[in-house]
Amino acid sequence: MNPLVEGRPSLARVLAALDGEGEEARIVGGAVRDWLIGRGLRSDIDIATTALPEEVTARAKAAGLKPVPTGIEHGTVTVIADGEPYEVTTLREDVETDGRRARVVFGRSWAQDARRRDFTMNALYLTRSGELVDLVDGAADAKAGCVRFIGDADTRIREDYLRILRLFRFHAAFGRGPLDPPALEAAIRNREGLDRLSRERVRAELMKLLVAPRAAETLAQMQQAGLLAPVLGREGEVPAFVRLAEVEAALGLAPDAVRRLGALTVREASEAQALRAGLRLSNTEAARLEALAGPAPTPGMCEKGQKAFLYRMGREPFQDRALIAFARSGAPLDDEGWRALAMLAAQWPIPVFPLKAGDFLARGLAPGPALGAALKRAEEAWIEAGFPMEPAALEGILAAAAQG
Repeated sequence: MNPLVEGRPSLARVLAALDGEGEEARIVGGAVRDWLIGRGLRSDIDIATTALPEEVTARAKAAGLKPVPTGIEHGTVTVIADGEPYEVTTLREDVETDGRRARVVFGRSWAQDARRRDFTMNALYLTRSGELVDLVDGAADAKAGCVRFIGDADTRIREDYLRILRLFRFHAAFGRGPLDPPALEAAIRNREGLDRLSRERVRAELMKLLVAPRAAETLAQMQQAGLLAPVLGREGEVPAFVRLAEVEAALGLAPDAVRRLGALTVREASEAQALRAGLRLSNTEAARLEALAGPAPTPGMCEKGQKAFLYRMGREPFQDRALIAFARSGAPLDDEGWRALAMLAAQWPIPVFPLKAGDFLARGLAPGPALGAALKRAEEAWIEAGFPMEPAALEGILAAAAQG
């Protein structure tokens, strides 16, 4: 019995439709690797098949499944079963590459399909019956935590220079011990190829690397090899990144890619703006990084001052600044002041300013700039008073602000 199919009737339906009657379908790649090393079952499962895309489409329809031609030029049809998508790709060979993309031809050789993949641990197949097929010694490498290129490392990298970043990302996620020496040496030799990649592809790999279990030490290795600056557009503050990872772990917080990128690269707004362009960041990501510029809250502030800082900044920007400031401070991980500050955003319910324009209109203020100025004065007085909600306190703030 295939262990990845147990409890997944939708996957069983897809394999049943594609495997047999002269064609074969196997689960391939990350799902097989993760199962083999005990990482559990992935939600995304890829399938490789000897069938051409037209045959995959016909078989899926005949079985009552929904085929979607998501990457038909590369032989990929997404088959949807019971609402769950499965990427099904015809066996193929790369016949022409330029370091960014490949021209492929379809084939029926599992050995050729395996040899065109990047790392040995990603070229593992699991048949419908549950037999592990390993054509490149990937199982041993996966279990040993060795991220090794299939065949000649230079050749694999020159087919797609993004594989330099993937080497470090997979090492950070699955590696144990040092980087594979031939892989590292090939990455250094071919580092100029990073400049040929689309920044969107670089960003996607980098964000995954930043939250991987061994990201801190892997980034240090990238910097030592001269491979971090070409990715970031500048040298990164790796010690701050390492420390932030320790702070997050000490506080029980999940790794956050944007926050970690900020610790690595941002002290001024101009640096965040450069990253926006250099990595094609989303508007949300860029705004978070730009919000890191400026003074950070510190444990030396009184509680009222910390809460005022949080109210003005908002929950996420405050926590980002506080955590990065904690990381850069050099304070011990058990420092109570820093820990309390870093967790304030999660623990304090930020109040909503209770006075409205209507309260001032009722006192005779006319709509316009004077009304806006009165509202601003009232809000600042309310913050300074410690966010009171009692009617008497609010009445006093309202009266004073209305008088100017």
